Amino acid sequence: MLVKIATGRVAAATLRRASTRALAVELSSTTSTFSSNFAPKTSLSLSTARFQSTAAVQQQQEEPTAATESKAPFVSTPERQYEHFTNVEVTPEGVAIIRFDCPGKKVNAISFALAKEAEQLWKKEVENNPNVKAVVFSSAKPGMFIAGADIFDIKRIEDKSELVGLIEEGLHFFQNMRQKGVPLVCAIDGPCLGGGLEWTMWCDYRVASDSPKTKLGLPEVKLGLLPGFGGTQNLHELVGIQNAMDMMLTGKDVRPDKAKKMGLVDLVVAPQSVESAAIASAVDLINGKIKLKKKPKSLMNRLIEDNPLGRRMMWNQVKKMVDKNTNGNYPAPYAIMQCVQHGLDSPKTKFQNEREQFAKLAATPESEALIGIFDGMTQMKKNPFTGTGNPVSTVAVMGAGLMGAGIGQVTAEKGMTVLLKDRNDEAIERGESYMRGNWDKKLKRKRMTQFQHNINTSNVVGLTDDSPTWKEHFAKADMVIEAVFENLDLKKKIVADIESVTPEHCVFATNTSAIPIASIAEGAKRPENIIGMHYFSPVPSMPLLEIIPHDGTSESTKATAFDVGTKQGKTVITVKDVPGFYVNRCLGPFLVEVSAVVRDGVPLETLDKAIKKFGMPVGPVTLADEVGVDVVSHVASFLSDADLGVRMEGGDISLMQNMIGKGWLGKKAGQGFYTYDKKKKGKSVSPEVKAYLKDFVQNDLKLDEKEIQDRVISRFVNEAAKCLEDEIIDNPVVGDIGLVFGTGFAPFRGGPFRYLDQMGVSTYVDRMNFFADKYGPQFEPCQLLKDYAATNKKFHSK
Repeated sequence: MLVKIATGRVAAATLRRASTRALAVELSSTTSTFSSNFAPKTSLSLSTARFQSTAAVQQQQEEPTAATESKAPFVSTPERQYEHFTNVEVTPEGVAIIRFDCPGKKVNAISFALAKEAEQLWKKEVENNPNVKAVVFSSAKPGMFIAGADIFDIKRIEDKSELVGLIEEGLHFFQNMRQKGVPLVCAIDGPCLGGGLEWTMWCDYRVASDSPKTKLGLPEVKLGLLPGFGGTQNLHELVGIQNAMDMMLTGKDVRPDKAKKMGLVDLVVAPQSVESAAIASAVDLINGKIKLKKKPKSLMNRLIEDNPLGRRMMWNQVKKMVDKNTNGNYPAPYAIMQCVQHGLDSPKTKFQNEREQFAKLAATPESEALIGIFDGMTQMKKNPFTGTGNPVSTVAVMGAGLMGAGIGQVTAEKGMTVLLKDRNDEAIERGESYMRGNWDKKLKRKRMTQFQHNINTSNVVGLTDDSPTWKEHFAKADMVIEAVFENLDLKKKIVADIESVTPEHCVFATNTSAIPIASIAEGAKRPENIIGMHYFSPVPSMPLLEIIPHDGTSESTKATAFDVGTKQGKTVITVKDVPGFYVNRCLGPFLVEVSAVVRDGVPLETLDKAIKKFGMPVGPVTLADEVGVDVVSHVASFLSDADLGVRMEGGDISLMQNMIGKGWLGKKAGQGFYTYDKKKKGKSVSPEVKAYLKDFVQNDLKLDEKEIQDRVISRFVNEAAKCLEDEIIDNPVVGDIGLVFGTGFAPFRGGPFRYLDQMGVSTYVDRMNFFADKYGPQFEPCQLLKDYAATNKKFHSK
């Protein structure tokens, strides 16, 4: 292939981690929806109003109110002349140093207010100042250059066409900045993302630190947008078309060493030297010691990018990759392609076209949905509990299997001591080997330094039942996270054993997927310290954590669990202690309906394709094989015996139960719904499975793609609404984040509640009523949906 572009993160994905202001959402493939335990919990009380809008909550958390702004406007003083910048310094050599410093925030973000002030600063300090021979842009915040643009500026504009003029003003500033004719240098330490990277590309020379915090990227595609301040035109001038498309279509970060090889930065130095090196470089540019020159392209890249035939082949390949990985559901990658192509063909109108495309994307429902997810992520960072959590420095993890080792890994990486305990040395070695293997991969990919690798490894203390000092170690534990088999008696015994050796403040968290937290807490000496923490597998890559308090859990315990989960890098939601919690409770009816459409004659490949086209990262049949048919069957069986009633009817879960008896456990067994060939690295439906399914089918209804999608997804969405109705989750924001992060629910649709808003609740209720008449009461829409349909109410306001 001429171009290798991994656009899968744009479309087929769940979100890996919360990021800084401009980083938004990373959508990565979900190969397993359930953890070996399958009991989620989601509810974040972000406000007293149960259905308060996302924007309103964000405004409360991130922005001062209008009243506050009017009471305390910025007042210029000699010590602080500018709100978003420190005072400009000019060195004896004539280098003006302009440092970004957004007030009251840990990050610098480019807002409309900052842009306006930057224009004023430039005119006053630089434009007509003959003493300024060069300019260095730096940051007054250590380890933070610019994390991106303030996305909520864009969100607040009702008429997105107004963005065309606003962006044009910004472009004029950058063009005017260059007209000064002096060297422009950037000192980059920490995140340099989105609008921050675009700012640097208008400059002549870029010095970056080798800090692990330093990363450069254009993540706009993850918000359904494109780089709007010249990014689609300036990036490929520095790094070539192929590298530029890879960065913009995936939104991925580039580390300093790779950025230098690409030509994106010119010099890499230690963090403590980045500003002084930038100043020295500016002086050398003034004196002519440094000559500006582009990084030359390789012969192969010249053949591909610089001749019509090679370029045509390249664009064909890019489009094939985008088509494959987005299923046409995400308009932003196509708009990015169009901008680059238009700029190459019509350079006079390249910036005008770019800003027009940006405004069009900002008005799309896909961008609204993706920004809604990012908005929700931002809200989830705030601990909703009134109590103060206890500081946690030592976490004991009971069980060194896949879940326990994963929990241990994400805990040790954040600097906490991990006491990893299991029955014997063999089990401990398997767990520690799993962690070391993951850290080795990060080290190899330069995502981790050898020093950090060593620190992480030293943070893990392996203990067994025979270790003479394990009780002494546990006496220092601030939290115990239990990840053992799903057995109530075993878990209660562990609680009793642990309470006898741990301090009074120690929180006991259980990673159960099915057992009520209240049952585990029965008879405990300190029930107020017991809580559920439901991780998803594989723990290091799955971003969601459900916290499940029982009625007696203290506020301090809840706050502590939230703090630890957030520190582990998880997006944390809180849900009630009910069967299935939230995520798996929603998956139950979904799984049952999957068996129903198979019974109604839908071939496996057709079913998978239909649900993928809806926007899920993988089809439900492939998902069952990836997770394990036995695990999926256990989820469905457990919820069928729980409290969902008729909502778990309409299908036949014996489909999977009988497969277990045949040993068809999924990909791990080489045979599930599909047969897996390790040599060919592919999958197919075997004649034996076809024969089994033929007997299972009762009546081939010849369902079309839309009916397949509507039947399966409506069961999913209705259960999410029912969870909101029953106050299992606190609000629609939690509901959307939980299913997007926990199941990969079509990110471009924004989650089940934003999807309902976009479809129209009344339209959706009519469709479900149609199915209820046709197939049965399992499709009866919940009362909350009926109420919203009757009043034309939406779950989110813009």
